[in-house]
Amino acid sequence: MSSSSFVPKPDDAGGGIVAVANTKTALSNIRRGPGVNYADIGDLLDNTLVVYYPDTRTGSNWVWIEKGGLKGWVYAGYIEFIQAIGASPSRHKPTPYDGKVAVWHWKGSAVSENTATEVLSNIKTRAPNVNQIWVKITNGTDWMGRFDSSAMAINGTESIDQWVTACQATDFEFHAWCVPQGLDVEGEAAILIEACTRAGVESLILDVEPYADEGYWKGGASKVRPFMLALRRGLGTRYHIGLSVDPRRQHYHTIHPGEWSPFVDSVHPQTYWNIFRNTPEAALSEVWTVWSGFDKPIIPVLEGSAVTSEQTTAHTLSTQVHGAKGLSWWRYGTISQWTGVNKPIELTGSPADPDSDIVQNFTDEVTILPNKQGFRSGTYTGKPEFSARQNTWGWDYLYVSTEERTSKVWAEWRDVLPRNGLYEISVFIPNRKATTMRARYKVHGIVGTTTEVVIDINQNKNRNQWVALGVFDLDRNMENAGRVFLNDVTGEPDKEIAFDAVRFRRIVSTPAGYTPAPDPSRPTNINGVHVADGYDSPVGTTEQRSGTELWPPGWRDASPFGKLYFIGTPSEAYHTGADLNFGAPYADKGMACYACASGIVTVSARFGVWGNLVIIRHDPLFEPSGQVIYSRYAHVQNPRVEVGDRVARGQRICEVGDAFGRFVPHLHFDLSPTTLLATRPSNWPKQDYDLLIANYIDPLDWIRRHRP
Repeated sequence: MSSSSFVPKPDDAGGGIVAVANTKTALSNIRRGPGVNYADIGDLLDNTLVVYYPDTRTGSNWVWIEKGGLKGWVYAGYIEFIQAIGASPSRHKPTPYDGKVAVWHWKGSAVSENTATEVLSNIKTRAPNVNQIWVKITNGTDWMGRFDSSAMAINGTESIDQWVTACQATDFEFHAWCVPQGLDVEGEAAILIEACTRAGVESLILDVEPYADEGYWKGGASKVRPFMLALRRGLGTRYHIGLSVDPRRQHYHTIHPGEWSPFVDSVHPQTYWNIFRNTPEAALSEVWTVWSGFDKPIIPVLEGSAVTSEQTTAHTLSTQVHGAKGLSWWRYGTISQWTGVNKPIELTGSPADPDSDIVQNFTDEVTILPNKQGFRSGTYTGKPEFSARQNTWGWDYLYVSTEERTSKVWAEWRDVLPRNGLYEISVFIPNRKATTMRARYKVHGIVGTTTEVVIDINQNKNRNQWVALGVFDLDRNMENAGRVFLNDVTGEPDKEIAFDAVRFRRIVSTPAGYTPAPDPSRPTNINGVHVADGYDSPVGTTEQRSGTELWPPGWRDASPFGKLYFIGTPSEAYHTGADLNFGAPYADKGMACYACASGIVTVSARFGVWGNLVIIRHDPLFEPSGQVIYSRYAHVQNPRVEVGDRVARGQRICEVGDAFGRFVPHLHFDLSPTTLLATRPSNWPKQDYDLLIANYIDPLDWIRRHRP
């Protein structure tokens, strides 16, 4: 049978079943027919919502599936089809969030819009299926206006009325949220009663977290009941009150759930998998394991700043596997990709998703490192105040002690942007010397506003990772376009504040369903989005890399993907990729290594036993909606690229090394279709086979199927 032929769905296929495809592996091929001799027409990612037809299963275990506009055959030997349940039947009372998608709003001074109407209109444009806005109204006994200098700040009931009016005009529901502290229970209850009895305030969510030192609940178990009794006396027993929590197992008892339980109607677990160094699947599993016993409807708070694939996975698992009847996304201002946020909730079981009308990608990228191009710093004292050290990702950063009122130092990050557009601006928080809970980053030069946007970042809570400040419309020709400023005034004594890297990533929305041009004229840029035109070997000469042998002549893979090696020793592990050697031992040290596809360098640093690592986030494959892959080059020497550099396929990036004498020289080369290497560059699954196949793919097989 020709690989170009197509075997359609059989006439006796029977009925389709809506299911979540647990692929076990990071992705599975969708083919034109039931066999590996048929052409690959797409990839089925883990936890994708599909319609599958069990009656089509062949003797060799191939089955017909449909995913939006993509239809074909998959090998079911590594796939578990979990029947989608939609929102499961519940003995709980209905909530105001059933069938609804909500976005949280923190404060107006942290976003670039000037009015509530602008915020709501922009949300509706980007995500028309979002129908609730959850607005922070108080912190303890203070209206939120004490911490928000914007025109949309909540300074009292008049401000709430203005928000409600704007919501009604844009087809939104207004829901309030707050951070109670338990220090003045009568005073806190009184201000919340005043707010929530205004017409149009649909519910109240209490943000209760186990971080008293950071301004959250300080009253302990003894103040919960008096506070909630006072609140219920004013609002009545029918008014819906939710409880938002850090859902991790170690925090369950620290918020005194038994005290809150008689008074709240729903729980809203803050399911921030990237902050938790986890996956959406594991984070949501922990939520339901830990909080199901609380016996309240679970309406998860999902990580809006995540990439589209993770948003979609979290949405599908929440609603179709765990049966959540509603969702919310934290928070407006940091959501850079809206495809997953915009997914509606089907309460009776969802059909397979049609392909989205738009696809969001990151394209141009600028990273400014301390003491490099685009970075400036200084002191107000005339003395050297900064100290420096290296972070775990390989570059130097600065730090000082915090000041309560008078600044001693300042720093700014500003560079020429590649072009105009929407940019996600993120800051890197190092793992040490970053204990402040209120680093006040200020973003300047934003289109549509003449004021700076101030974002408070809790460095102590977000260490060793990139944290989004927000998404901003930037015009490269404006003065101070995208300038980020930070000083040492935080209002805290005896803390330390870090001044590390800032990253600008331009967001481009493009139509889905682009059909790439026939070989050999595949484009590398489509509608402003860089795309990969294929993958090559990372070693060998130019002629060899374009030849018929995938590992060029003389190169061999000493440890293929998935091989269990060092058996019976403490180093026993499954191999994540390929160990590429050339010639006799030590003969390949210093030989050139090349980028296997176009993309952006996300890591170029020394990591412990790995030696030097280079990691590249590759451009979407062939088209704007194509698969994004990360590649890792380990044990290398003489890296020629830095974080933020754009590289082309075949560009020399480093040399084969030996991890500073730790290993016999070779290139460790692996590929991941997930974001694991973006957050954990030195990840090594060891003997965890499930982690291996969920996050890594066979590089030889991938290159074979996706050559230029």
